[in-house]
Formats: sequence, structure tokens, C-alpha cells
Amino acid sequence: MSSPTRNYDLIVFTAPSGAGKTTIVRHLLKKYSDKLSFSISATTRRKRDNETDGKDYYFLDNKTFKEKAKEGLFLEWEEVYKDKLYGTLHSEINRILQSGKMVIFDIEVNGAQSIKDKYGDKALVIFVKPPSFRTLIARLQNRKTETPDSFKKRVMRIKKELLFENSFDLVLLNDILEDTLKNAEELFEKKVLKDK
Repeated sequence: MSSPTRNYDLIVFTAPSGAGKTTIVRHLLKKYSDKLSFSISATTRRKRDNETDGKDYYFLDNKTFKEKAKEGLFLEWEEVYKDKLYGTLHSEINRILQSGKMVIFDIEVNGAQSIKDKYGDKALVIFVKPPSFRTLIARLQNRKTETPDSFKKRVMRIKKELLFENSFDLVLLNDILEDTLKNAEELFEKKVLKDK
């Protein structure tokens, strides 16, 4: 039996905050560790207690981030919130592709659109849809990581990002997590991998 080849170099999961894209990506990374490697984003936001520099994000100060952006070192970047910059370094993509693995992303909507624009058919972009706006807001509140002001900004951003549901290649509903993870596996095996 021949080993499977792949249809894509980049697998992108995108969604508003709280929709579950990170949980899905972590699950796929664990199950398909021989095929996938996580694209670590750079950010200027403060590191949370449970995060590790170089594993969860590359934590940069604003000056360093902007210098790298000016030098064209980012595939995509955006000021998601005031003075909170996020981006994907070209070096990160090259590092993973040179290892022979596919790059998997957990990224916001505008970044996903930029990747699709640049990589076209080599990028599969999946929008993770929450069961409802109300559920999404409840998930965000349960995180307890936001100030009242940042929560309000995030809710406004979520409303805009939900409008992108039909802008990408596929939609994956995240209602019951166990079912969602099984559906994500099926999607990966049917859409991304194929027999030679």
C-alpha cells in the first residue's frame, strides 16, 4: 500500500476568539504529529502565565515587531487591538516546510485571508463556527482573561469576524467538542491526505 501524499502545504484554522480553533489545532497536532507542525505566531501582547516563548508565541516588543514588519519578514501581520500586534514570520513557514511537514495555523480571520491570498490552492482555510453568538460570548467570559474594556473590544471584533463564515474553503461547526474533533480528523484525512 502506498503512503498518502498531501493536497496542501498550509492548513489554516480561523475563527473569532473562543470558537475553539486552538483546541482543534492542538488535537490534530497530537494525532498527526508526523505530518503537521504548528506555525508559531509572533505577538506584542503580554505573555500569559501558562504560555512559553517560542512554543505558544514569539513574544516581541513593539519596536522589534515593527522593525521586522518594515524589513518584510512577515507573511502577514496585523494590529488586532491597539498596540497588540500579531503576525506570521516567513522564517517560521520555511522552517516547517523544509522539515517535510505541513504547516498548521490557529489564526484570526484577516491573517487567514492574507495566507489564502498568497498561497492560493496550497492553503486550505477552515472557518470554525461556534454554535451561536451567545455560546461564544459565554466561552469568552469563562476564560476570565479580559478586562471589561478589552472584553467589549473583543465582542465588537467577534461580530465582524462571524461575517466571514462563507469566505473560506470549509466551515467546521464546533458544538459538541468530541464530535468536532472527530469531524476535524475526517476532514483532514479526506481533504488533506490522499493516496498516491
